[in-house]
Amino acid sequence: MTRTIDIVQKLWNLCNDLRDDGVTYHQYVTELTYLLFLKMAKETGQEGQLPEGRRWDDLKARSAPERLDHYRQTLLDLGKHTEPLVRMIYTDASSFVRKPATLSKLVTDIDALDWYSAKEEGLGDLYEGLLAKNANEKKSGAGQYFTPRPLIDAIVAVMQPSSDDVIQDPAAGTGGFLIAADHYVREHEDVYGWPEAKQREYFESTFHGMELVPDTHRLALMNLMLHGLANDPERSGIRLGDTLSNDYTKLGKASLILSNPPFGTKKGGGTPTRDDLTFVTSNKQFAFLQHIYRALKVHGRAAVILPDNVLFESGIGKQIRADLMDKCSLHTILRLPTGIFYAQGVKTNVLFLTRTPGEKGGTKEVWVYDLRANMPQFGKRTPFTRDYFADFEAAFGDDPTGGPDALAQRVDTGEAGRFRKFTREQIKERGDSLDISWLKDDSADQGELPEPAQLAQETLTELSGAMEELRAILLELGEDETALEEAGVLS
Repeated sequence: MTRTIDIVQKLWNLCNDLRDDGVTYHQYVTELTYLLFLKMAKETGQEGQLPEGRRWDDLKARSAPERLDHYRQTLLDLGKHTEPLVRMIYTDASSFVRKPATLSKLVTDIDALDWYSAKEEGLGDLYEGLLAKNANEKKSGAGQYFTPRPLIDAIVAVMQPSSDDVIQDPAAGTGGFLIAADHYVREHEDVYGWPEAKQREYFESTFHGMELVPDTHRLALMNLMLHGLANDPERSGIRLGDTLSNDYTKLGKASLILSNPPFGTKKGGGTPTRDDLTFVTSNKQFAFLQHIYRALKVHGRAAVILPDNVLFESGIGKQIRADLMDKCSLHTILRLPTGIFYAQGVKTNVLFLTRTPGEKGGTKEVWVYDLRANMPQFGKRTPFTRDYFADFEAAFGDDPTGGPDALAQRVDTGEAGRFRKFTREQIKERGDSLDISWLKDDSADQGELPEPAQLAQETLTELSGAMEELRAILLELGEDETALEEAGVLS
């Protein structure tokens, strides 16, 4: 992996060449994706999907002055190409590069990289390294589309995806969960020993996702391709669309859902436009949570990352939690450390649930693992690694569905430990709040005050929760929704 890391750093350093052209970090990764698709199609022997005259060597062969015009025309032509994957990556593509010399330097430097070593270590890993760089660069704003890989790997390990699953991420971002699930299956099953028909079925119809933002969708398509997963608009892959609209019907039912939905309210304000949700709310996390437990097949399982306000908000929030605990066994909540996401002040959790056959009484007990109290301040000096999840994974057990027998084997560590059990009756006594903590967080009493941006983010999160509660109360009192929108309560 050392050579891959070196190549990622070299690719990232090329961004400096674009700074003078006014190109942002996120634009740079999109631009790099256009170029890398051409280069990697050559390196992987897949140039047959590109029309003649629009391939890497055609771009490289042009003289520096005419290369930029040729490149711009290439983007236009590929955006209309008949091959679906190529067309989806290049639809509405336009170059952010303004100077011919800048493009020529990019092409020359990309061509000079050690692609033999990159192929040996995995082109998918190289591209994911680039996405991670972009997510960790605060100025890029891309962290919202990127879940830390140690967290993804820990979640996937306890959920144990298999080739029998239909796996879905309704807020796919750059595809990290789906790719990690595929990696787990390949590690635990002899995928390449299967008959060809079974291999094709697995790669072409197991993984399903949806992403709202076009540029992020491009990155996801590239990521899937480099990891050997198909993106078939009719069957599978990551589709461009809004899960909170009737686009959700393209996803279908799943036996395993893994997701980190976006935080905040629906873009542009207002409520989801899909017409099937029982509880209407502008809070995206609550809307996605409803989608997730409704989209699960009976006995299907899910792991979803959600902020603290989902655990304690009253009004519609309380109703959604009660509905969730009726229809599913919400068997485990993992309280995550702070400071591991792009929005430092957002405190998050992973909810692990299994769809039960009935409509009532699905949750008998909820186990809460506190990985937040007395944890390090994560950052460059203390990187967030998979090792921090080792005790949680052991405590979770071997049953990804959290069945009764598995839960009976768990050990409640008491008030001094990190893992505790709460019965459904105890949770009802708490007003159906799942924001449960018991450890004194000594780390919170030490060290420096949080950054101003973190304090502001925490305040915004709390205000958002308060507005949602106010909205629910007013609607329950019979206020007109249009009038609330005009008053700014639903904006």
